[in-house]
Amino acid sequence: MKLDSTGTGAARRVRRPLLVLAAACAAFALSAPPALAQGKPIRIGVPTAMQLQVGRDTQDAVQMAIDDINAKGGVLGRKLEMVVADETENPETGISAIKKLTADEKVDVLVGGYTSGVTLAQLPHISSAKTIYLGVGAASPAITAKVKADYDNYKYVFRVGPINAAHQARQLTGFISTFVKGELGITKIAIVGENAKWVQDLVPILKKGATDAGADVRVTEFFDTQTSDFSPLFSKVKDSGAQYLVVVLSHASSDIFAKQWYDSRFPMPYGGIDVKSMDGDFCQRIGGKSIGQLAANFAVRAPLTPRTIPFFDEFQKRTSRAPVYTAFGANDAVYIYADAVKRANSTDANAVIKELEKTNYVGIPGIIQFDDTHDVKVGTADFKGPSFLMAQWRDGCKREVIYPKPMRTADFTPPAWLKK
Repeated sequence: MKLDSTGTGAARRVRRPLLVLAAACAAFALSAPPALAQGKPIRIGVPTAMQLQVGRDTQDAVQMAIDDINAKGGVLGRKLEMVVADETENPETGISAIKKLTADEKVDVLVGGYTSGVTLAQLPHISSAKTIYLGVGAASPAITAKVKADYDNYKYVFRVGPINAAHQARQLTGFISTFVKGELGITKIAIVGENAKWVQDLVPILKKGATDAGADVRVTEFFDTQTSDFSPLFSKVKDSGAQYLVVVLSHASSDIFAKQWYDSRFPMPYGGIDVKSMDGDFCQRIGGKSIGQLAANFAVRAPLTPRTIPFFDEFQKRTSRAPVYTAFGANDAVYIYADAVKRANSTDANAVIKELEKTNYVGIPGIIQFDDTHDVKVGTADFKGPSFLMAQWRDGCKREVIYPKPMRTADFTPPAWLKK
């Protein structure tokens, strides 16, 4: 069968625009960024201590933000996805987690961290990978000090939370001066802390600040993180004549410390920075033996910002847990990164870093801004940034905010054996 000239011309006229369209599509695919052209997701790497509540809460909070952003269309037309690696609390494992996420998984950004010693060990590998790192757990000032000392190599590193150990020391000093000394009338204190990097950074600042504020620091003592018997330490504190025990700890010893304080009917109240005591199940899991203890928190279910209460309620609904501090930073970090990518119109690290440095984001614990070391700015009287609340465990394993006074939800109640 032979086609007539009209049929042949019509076929050519149909093929010609199709060829032009195909060429245009090919040109676009070659000119567009590869990830965008192929619709690849933006990958969020989460290095965290997966078996601890800080790690579980980090993952769940990241996933909450991802689900919300993806439901609204993603970022630059791309979906977000999470990839997790267990860094445990060991520097070597932490380094392996970073290498896995950056080299093998090729993530676009890292959101996580917990132990300062692990994070410090990871920093050279983060720098070598040229991957943005948004820290949400480790508090040592030495982490972001790297940014100021060597910006070109460490510009990838930011701390979304918590406020660093030096700021925590200053705010804990305010608690000692204003509440312990000013309201309770106690001047003789003891300071004890676990032998960890962030505590070593914090305690000297705390001791000097407390002394300058008029407190009589009777003893300062560090103990091993694996300590299982605190009776020698308790005896030393008691013999010092102290009347209030300030603690700075974050590892497994928290549970043992609280139990032995309670069981020994230790003759003074205690409180300070106890990271495990931030866990929503801390009081229940040690049989109510933390009742009376005061512990720092970076956010509670209160109207700190328009995001605070909705986040707490949604997290509780999804996990049946009250979130710990890493969850606040992790959730905020995903939104902060997504906003920076949108403003940069790219996932290129250098372009995104420039936008991250301009961050002014209403987060869960306060307004998130970064200083010139890429550290989160601490709240002040004039700036509603992340700050420091002291909450007391009460009967029924409930928590009440005791300090600062404008946020107070209940008055301080001493432990039952000290009420008389």
